[in-house]
Amino acid sequence: MTQQTSVQAAAASGVAPLPPIVEISSVSKSYGNVEVLHGVDFRVMPGEVVAIIGPSGSGKSTLLRCINHLEQIDSGTVVVADELIGYRRSGGDLFELPERLTAKQRRATGMVFQSFNLFPHLTVLENITLAPLKHRVSSKAEVAAEAHRLLDKVGLGEKARSYPGELSGGQQQRVAIARALAMKPQVMLFDEPTSALDPELVGEVLEVLKQLAETGMTMIVVTHEIAFAGQICDRIVFMEDGRIVEDGPAAQVLAGPREERTRTFLSRVL
Repeated sequence: MTQQTSVQAAAASGVAPLPPIVEISSVSKSYGNVEVLHGVDFRVMPGEVVAIIGPSGSGKSTLLRCINHLEQIDSGTVVVADELIGYRRSGGDLFELPERLTAKQRRATGMVFQSFNLFPHLTVLENITLAPLKHRVSSKAEVAAEAHRLLDKVGLGEKARSYPGELSGGQQQRVAIARALAMKPQVMLFDEPTSALDPELVGEVLEVLKQLAETGMTMIVVTHEIAFAGQICDRIVFMEDGRIVEDGPAAQVLAGPREERTRTFLSRVL
């Protein structure tokens, strides 16, 4: 299990807790006539590790992509680190931001996809340093040094000059994690990060997620690895039909879910 969340630590010390680092309020999203998110409310506190589980088509990945405005929401709001994502407020109205400003906001969230999305013509080191150099996160030397540190962190220090095609799927996904971390995000988003991997490669990626959780990084993980979610996550959220059906401490949700639909789902996957 991860270290204490900021909420737990604050409660123990008597200090007022920090506000949510991610706050989703009444978010709805449709594709054509199909509504995939129905007024979802969802909060994540600093330092929390939250798993989102549920059947295919339940809206898990869509919800994740709405957090950094990769999917434009139809109604509601998303706030990350006290900043309204994708919009500016004027009076009582919301106006969509230009893409360049939304892209700047995305620096607060690092995202790791099912497919690794590495540039095949760039080396591992170049893949990791591309975005920090473009956004001038720090000097070229500092960006390179940080990239090497992150490669060591994910166990790939010797692969800096390799190309993605020379790596296994598990190694490519670990590079993708290092690439996301290179932008120094406040929140990491993982969209089924092991679903494209052969079974024997899943463990090496899950180990990196475990180590990352232990550092206190705020993480939201859409996953089918239910047992693993129970090991590293503070909370588990169960979704179905674009709604959050159950949300509670990981141990409680897995051992004694309150909702019948959650119990049915878990009985089939555990």
